[in-house]
Amino acid sequence: MQPDSMRDRLIVGLDVPTLAEAEKVVRDLEGMVAFYKIGYQLAFAGGLDFARDLASGGTKVFLDMKLLDIDNTVAKGVENIVKMGVTMLTLHAYPKAMRAAVDAARGSPLCLLGVTVLTSMDERDLADAGYRDDPNTLVLKRAEQARGAGMGGIVCSAAEAAAVRGVIGPGMAVVTPGIRPAGGDAGDQKRVMTPADAIRAGASHLVVARPIVAAVDRRRAAQAILEEMAAA
Repeated sequence: MQPDSMRDRLIVGLDVPTLAEAEKVVRDLEGMVAFYKIGYQLAFAGGLDFARDLASGGTKVFLDMKLLDIDNTVAKGVENIVKMGVTMLTLHAYPKAMRAAVDAARGSPLCLLGVTVLTSMDERDLADAGYRDDPNTLVLKRAEQARGAGMGGIVCSAAEAAAVRGVIGPGMAVVTPGIRPAGGDAGDQKRVMTPADAIRAGASHLVVARPIVAAVDRRRAAQAILEEMAAA
């Protein structure tokens, strides 16, 4: 999935606790932002119905559910998510889960994204979780597996985007969270990058939440990021 404009490449994360707050963010950014991410926090506060409503109105939705389960359960979940009309869906980049999801979504426009390594994790975190690979090695391994499974794209830190692009080629999406404007606070992210650098590194889509959602002037914050992306 390759986007046509910077507006299509910016995904605003609706990382807010209530549906009312999410609706306000969308109203504030109307006409400027066309793509939103809905994750766990909002999903369990009415966000799934909101995702359907946004999608039915022509707004693109990135459903960040990071699915992982036995093959049949993943497949049945994906079949129902296809019916929601959302644009993107994440699952953890385990080969069997990815193959099951690809089979379930076949023939639909849903772009399946394999989550490689969470941007909040560094080498020590992976070691604590029982992995021997460092983040970069594991990201590239999972990117290659995602390509082999027929996924639409992957999610990785922008710091790994260039290397990932070399593995998966030009046709797949590279979606990068952990984006922070120059001089911005990294928060709980450990592998971050500015919007311009992420675009230069080969990212197709940037996920930005707090720098826009928590801004006093959300439209101004979004415009600044779009301009930085375009300048790259």
